[in-house]
Amino acid sequence: MSNFDHVPVLLAEVVQLLQPQPGHLFIDGTVGAGGHAAALLEATAPNGRLLAFDKDPEAIRFARQRLAPFGQRVHLIQTSYAEMGQLAPAQGFEAVDGILLDLGLSSRQLDDSRRGFSFMREGPLDMRFDTGTGPTAADLLNNLSAAELADIFWRYGEERHSRRLAQAIVARRQQPFTTTTDLAAFIEAQTRGRQRIHPATRIFQALRIAVNDELADVEKGVETAVSLLKTGGRLAVISFHSLEDRFVKHYFRQQSKDCICPPSQPVCTCEVQAQLRPITRKVVTAAPEEVAHNPRSRSARLRVAERI
Repeated sequence: MSNFDHVPVLLAEVVQLLQPQPGHLFIDGTVGAGGHAAALLEATAPNGRLLAFDKDPEAIRFARQRLAPFGQRVHLIQTSYAEMGQLAPAQGFEAVDGILLDLGLSSRQLDDSRRGFSFMREGPLDMRFDTGTGPTAADLLNNLSAAELADIFWRYGEERHSRRLAQAIVARRQQPFTTTTDLAAFIEAQTRGRQRIHPATRIFQALRIAVNDELADVEKGVETAVSLLKTGGRLAVISFHSLEDRFVKHYFRQQSKDCICPPSQPVCTCEVQAQLRPITRKVVTAAPEEVAHNPRSRSARLRVAERI
């Protein structure tokens, strides 16, 4: 299946919950292959516009090709969606009808062995979304202290053997890690007993998040997105692991409260007013039919809130 044929995760649910209409303004913070963006542009025809971001220069090139039929209705910028607060108003997107953040890794990135995201394919230990800047996963593995690596493995991968694995990696420094399969085999050799998932899964996730500073982007990006929504505008966030989903769930909950004073306080003094109304009371997941067609959609979690 080509990237053009690939149906993005939870597409029908995203369109239904964001409620795009002709003339609407949308932001796609993680355009990827452009599947969600194309659906939003189709639904907002003939005069709706979309502003799209992505750190990955290859994603921008591919999305530009896929979205070319929409002409000047779409504008693409290669940078993190966390920077939309400064860039969106300059493009005429200071008060928008909807924003989509499809977080994490795309299938196209995972399947490209040159990017180093998958432990199932041999490639360089890169893992950068923007391949033109910043340290690679190999740089972190071969230079950070055991304590720093353990912190990354635990904080971003929730790996319970984080300290032991970090110490083993540092002890092997005379033979630097350069490839994905080398690291995966080493982690597997260090892990005892049967596990539900491959023992390198959490390590690869943690390194990818650290290399790309993903959680900082999520926190800044979600807060900025809310500030760009007009009243009645909606923010949809698709996450693929518990760290992201936990933050989004907590943030939506906090921003839907009119008071954050302690329950024991008889009179409200915080003067906080709710900014959001949750649209999805429970997290939305992929239907069995979608999971059968695209197994990677199994871990997708969608939450939507509306600006009030």
